[in-house]
Amino acid sequence: MRKITLLLAAVAFSIIGAYAQQAKYVFYFIGDGMGVNQVQGTELYRGELEGKIGITPILFTQFPYATVATTFSATNGVTDSAAAGTALATGNKTKNGAIGVLKDLETPVNSIAVWAKNAGYRVGVATSVSVDHATPAAFYAHAGSRSSYYNIGKDLYEAGFDFYAGSDFLDPTDKGKSESLYDLAEKNGYTIARGYKDYMKKCKKAEKMILFQPEAASQIDRSSIPYAIDRKKTDLSLQDITRSAINFLTKDQDKGFFLMVEGGKIDWACHANDAATTFHEVMDMDEAVKVAYEFYSQHPDETLIVITADHETGGFVLGTGPYKLNLQVLKNQKVSESGFTAIVNKLRQKTKNQVSWEAIRQALKENFGFWDQVQLNDKQEARLKAVYEKSFKGEGVQLEKSEYTQDEPIAGEAKRILDEIALIGWTSGDHSAGYVPVFAIGAGAELFQGRIDNTEVPEKIAKAAGFNHE
Repeated sequence: MRKITLLLAAVAFSIIGAYAQQAKYVFYFIGDGMGVNQVQGTELYRGELEGKIGITPILFTQFPYATVATTFSATNGVTDSAAAGTALATGNKTKNGAIGVLKDLETPVNSIAVWAKNAGYRVGVATSVSVDHATPAAFYAHAGSRSSYYNIGKDLYEAGFDFYAGSDFLDPTDKGKSESLYDLAEKNGYTIARGYKDYMKKCKKAEKMILFQPEAASQIDRSSIPYAIDRKKTDLSLQDITRSAINFLTKDQDKGFFLMVEGGKIDWACHANDAATTFHEVMDMDEAVKVAYEFYSQHPDETLIVITADHETGGFVLGTGPYKLNLQVLKNQKVSESGFTAIVNKLRQKTKNQVSWEAIRQALKENFGFWDQVQLNDKQEARLKAVYEKSFKGEGVQLEKSEYTQDEPIAGEAKRILDEIALIGWTSGDHSAGYVPVFAIGAGAELFQGRIDNTEVPEKIAKAAGFNHE
C-alpha cells in the first residue's frame, strides 16, 4: 500500500511539474551582436553614472536563470547572422549566409514560430531593422542567400503569421521587376500600419498586421528604425513594437502566443565600434523586455521570457591596459557615429562644403563634450585637426565604412577618441566566436541551465511550451 501511495505521489508530482512547465505565452528576445561584454559593459556604465564601481543591473540580467551559449555555424567557427538566426529559430546548424535551410542550401527546415502556429498559437516576428533581415527572416523564410530580400518578403506571406514588425521591406519590388510586396499584403489579408499611432487606429479591424515605421522615416532610411541615442518623439521604437505585438496577439484570449523580438541595431553599433550607441541599444532592448515583463507579471504561471543573442560583434573589450574603466565619459556622446555624420553633412550643405574648423570644433563640443566635459590631450586634438584638414581641405572625403554605414572621418575619429578615454577597445569590425548570454524567467525557465549551444535554445522553448518539432 505504501509503495502504491509513493508511486501515485510521484506520478502526481510529475504531472504537476509538467503542467507548471507549460508556457502559453512565449517571448523570445534576440539581441543581435550582444555578447557577454556588451551586457556587462552596459551595467558597468550604468553603475559609473551613479558614481560607483560596480554594476547597476538592467532588468533581464536579473532573471533567475542565466547561462551562456556557443554560436559556431555548420561551416564556420565565426557565424554570421543568417546561420545563427537559423540555429536560434530552427535548432539546426547551417552554412553562413543561409536562411531556414540546411547547409546544402536547399533542404528547408521549419522554425519554432511554425511549430507554435501548428500548435494553435498566434505568432509574431518583430525587429528594429528591416523585417526581411537575417534574424527575423530565419523564423519564416527559406533561402540559400540572406540577400534574397524580395523572395524572403514573399515567404513572409507564405508563412502567414499573425503579426510582423520592422522598419520596412528592403526590396519591396524586386528592383522594379515584380509585384510590390505592399500590394501582396492586401492580397494576403494583411493590414500595413505606419507607426504606433497608425497601428492603434487600424488594429481592431485588422485580421493580420504588419507594423512599419512612418513613411517619412523610411524615405530617410528603410533599413532600420533610428538608434535609441538618435531617436525623436515621432520615431517608432522597439518598445512600441513589443507593446503593439502583445496587443495584437492577445486579441484572441483563448489562444497562446509566440513572439520573437530582435534588438537588431546592437549589432550595427558594434560593427561601427560605437560603444556609447551600443550601450544605449542594449538598454533600449531592455525597455522592450520590460513591456514583456509587465505581461509576465499578470500571467506568471503561463509566460516564458527568454533573452539571448545570435553572436558577439566587434570583439568588445572592457579595459585596455590600466586596471580601471572610465565608462561614464560616454554620457557626453549625444548622437551615434552616423548621427554625427548627419550633422556634419548639414554643415557641408549649409556652407557649400566650406566648413570651418571652428564650426566642427563647436559640433564636437556639443555632441561629444570635447574641450568642455571631456578634456583632450595635445595628441588627441591634433588627430581631430588632421582628420579635419584631410576631409575638408584635401582632395576628397574617404568615408569610413562599417558593415551597415558609411560615415564622415571626423565622426569616426571622435568616436575612437572617446572610446579610448573610456578605456574600452574593439578587436574587429565584424563578428567573433565569443559566448553569448542566455537569460530566462517563467514557465520552463529552469531548462536554461549549464552551457548550451544556440541550437538548443528553440528546443528548450519548444519543450517548455509543448510544441511539436515539425
